Amino acid sequence: MTSNLSTKLKEGTKKSHSMAEGTGFIACFLKGTVEKNSYRKLVANLYFVYTAMEEEMLKHQNHPALSKLFFPELDRKISLEQDLAYYFGSSWKDQVAPSAATKEYVARIHQIADQDPELLIAHLYTRYMGDLSGGQILKKIAQNAMNLSDGQGTSFYEFDRIPDEKVFKANYRQAMNSLPIDEAKAELIVDEANDAFGKNMIMFKELEGNLVKAIGVQLFNMLTRKRSKDSTLATAE
Repeated sequence: MTSNLSTKLKEGTKKSHSMAEGTGFIACFLKGTVEKNSYRKLVANLYFVYTAMEEEMLKHQNHPALSKLFFPELDRKISLEQDLAYYFGSSWKDQVAPSAATKEYVARIHQIADQDPELLIAHLYTRYMGDLSGGQILKKIAQNAMNLSDGQGTSFYEFDRIPDEKVFKANYRQAMNSLPIDEAKAELIVDEANDAFGKNMIMFKELEGNLVKAIGVQLFNMLTRKRSKDSTLATAE
């Protein structure tokens, strides 16, 4: 049984994590340039991703390994629904659909949940730990860039049921390290996490067309020429 899965994930995904932050959409975001149309499409895509993850975790809440990582206070579906209502209005369900990359991402989540449920750990780590680590910073960037009032369109970043995010992350890592998983399975989970980062990258890149149209090629190129040194989205700080 492995006892350091969280460390394996952090070390084993460093390159993928850095590449994800280097995509044009995220690089612009980190530098304070957020275009509302692109951002609301991201929110829509994330809604489908988190819905899939949370459906599968609910199904597997009694699984020997996944039960130890079943924390409903992490759930993002309801907060994303609130953001979608803000950006699209009350009829948002009729206006949003998953992008091509998002469909593949969601299909993968359902596939592994059926065939090899422990691999879901990779997706939990990739998304939730990043949300907890960089959420407040990204929230402030989004608010400033899109002139949002507090509480408008940024519910995704609010973990109201987690009073201390730093303590929660430490407890989550401890739970991850206590899982009944051997070294071979741990390696597969790391591989899946790298693939998850890749799927996020493709999803981000789909959004770049609208962003370039809105801000212009010259500004986009200037913002993406050199990636920010700040690792705002670090998953395991």
